[in-house]
Amino acid sequence: MLNPVTNAINADELIKMALREDITSEDVTTNAVMPGKVLGSVQLICKQDGIICGLPVFERVFKILDENTEIVFKAKDGDAVKKGELLAEITGDIRVLLSGERTALNYLQRMSGIATYTSEIVKLLEGGKTRLLDTRKTTPNMRLFEKYAVKVGGGENHRYNLSDGILLKDNHIGAAGGVKKAVELARKYSPFVRKIEVEVENLDMCKEALEAGADIIMLDNMTAEDMKKAVELIDGRAVTECSGNVTKENVGKISETGVDFVSSGALTHSAPILDLSLKKLRPLERK
Repeated sequence: MLNPVTNAINADELIKMALREDITSEDVTTNAVMPGKVLGSVQLICKQDGIICGLPVFERVFKILDENTEIVFKAKDGDAVKKGELLAEITGDIRVLLSGERTALNYLQRMSGIATYTSEIVKLLEGGKTRLLDTRKTTPNMRLFEKYAVKVGGGENHRYNLSDGILLKDNHIGAAGGVKKAVELARKYSPFVRKIEVEVENLDMCKEALEAGADIIMLDNMTAEDMKKAVELIDGRAVTECSGNVTKENVGKISETGVDFVSSGALTHSAPILDLSLKKLRPLERK
């Protein structure tokens, strides 16, 4: 599982980049009204129902700014949360609470939105064999967090990046001179432990990929009728994946074709955020 907690080194660098984007030299507003350290607290409030995700990343933002910041969580990643629910109380230097607020919420709202949307689609697939995958259609420098959110929402991760696996798409096939040649070249180049996936757009390409020995055949933008025929043709000799314009509205029909996996870029590029807010900031002491 891609997890920002266990990938702390990579996650920290990305979080620091996000903080530098928001604070190039200083938080001039906060420093104007809060010239010195004052201990304070603020509450993390949920403003709509959904699946919470990214709490460790939310915490890390404040810890990077000041390791003495303390957070008491009332929920954990993967929990279903309700509008108005208190999710955490954050205590620390008020300057840190104010300066880290937007970056922390940006991560948490984005990741929770993805987990929520993913969960909704996973529920539509319940009772069938088809499993849900994400894609590489992620926000730049957010892939680690967004793919983790898909897992928290009940989906599964496709390859993390181009170094993870071989996926021969239309342009790779065109460059190689055809499906058969592309598979042959990929098989020759890659170690035997790597599987080879081929994207096909019609039944003729599907036959060619099967005859070439593809391990996984991706049925791209095919009609439900043709997908069903392709699954029957493949007959378990390769893993099947459907891709292309997969939404909540059509995923149920797609699963009826018997495909093993369905991949959806919408999980990470179109999921709306989950509305969250930091409220009731109050000083605990003055120095």
